[in-house]
Amino acid sequence: MQYRTLGRTGVQVSSLALGAMNFGRIGRTTQDEATAIVDAALEGGINVIDTADAYSGGESEEMVGKAIADRRDDIVLATKATLPMGDERNHRGSSRRWLITSLDNSLRRLGVDHVDLYQIHRWDPTTGDEETLSALTDLQRAGKIRYFGSSTFPAYRIVQAQWAAREHHLSRYVTEQPSYSILQRGIETHVLPVTEEYGLGVLAWSPLASGWLSGAIREGRDITTSRSAFMPQRFDTAIASNRARLDAVEQLAQVADEAGLTMIQLALGFVTAHPAVTSALIGPRTLDHLHSQLAAADTVLTADVLDAIDAVVAPGTDLAAHEKNDTPPALLDPALRRR
Repeated sequence: MQYRTLGRTGVQVSSLALGAMNFGRIGRTTQDEATAIVDAALEGGINVIDTADAYSGGESEEMVGKAIADRRDDIVLATKATLPMGDERNHRGSSRRWLITSLDNSLRRLGVDHVDLYQIHRWDPTTGDEETLSALTDLQRAGKIRYFGSSTFPAYRIVQAQWAAREHHLSRYVTEQPSYSILQRGIETHVLPVTEEYGLGVLAWSPLASGWLSGAIREGRDITTSRSAFMPQRFDTAIASNRARLDAVEQLAQVADEAGLTMIQLALGFVTAHPAVTSALIGPRTLDHLHSQLAAADTVLTADVLDAIDAVVAPGTDLAAHEKNDTPPALLDPALRRR
């Protein structure tokens, strides 16, 4: 396992981090299975565990808390807030009111008195930066969080938040957690240059592109991954963007074969090769998944392999741009772009 400094924090983190989204009903993972995955991840050198309040309605946090009992200090523990937690209209977003309540709920579920990294899961266009940063700064000063970061923010919002922190003399985001894979490279255009400019750590989620790069999806095979069961539209190869992904996967499989690598090694090695990326978040649902991904921990891709990947999917290109989670609201809601 490789270790890198998380932005400018001085904290050393593993180049692969354990994402816990599949713990609980989303991944149909039991507590015993989750604990076994955590045990094996820590044994394999991973020291970062990332979860969120919204994962299975808090169940993931509860499972993580039980799995890390008695070894809290050896783990860089991260969680998130802002996605809806029920139907109540104020149980979401990044207002001071909700963030304070949400963090207390997360700490209770995790069974800890603080988290190392508290992340704003999505940019909340209804809440000003000063409001959010002020609340996060107060939570940091209270000792409930050590650092805070953003997740899936568009580049201009990352910049705006950095300037707001400076203007109002508040603590700033020290990390960004974007979606990044060989098939979704759009963040290379704007987001990663901005994180490098401001010295942010980057924890990249979905490096296997929701399973497209796991090796399980190939031409002529039925797509039976767990993700395809509840998101079938993202795997219907009659849709042009999915067809483009499958075509790219077939070419990438040849690149991997010629380099003597598995598809997982190629995918994770690609993400961790970018100088702006600190860690790639893996989200195994089973121990077998974890072991296959840990095998990529020390993968270093040669320049020839990286060039071959560029020839398949050009730098800065998203093969499924409509699946991005950082689209400005005005592009999604016509009312926001019309007087």
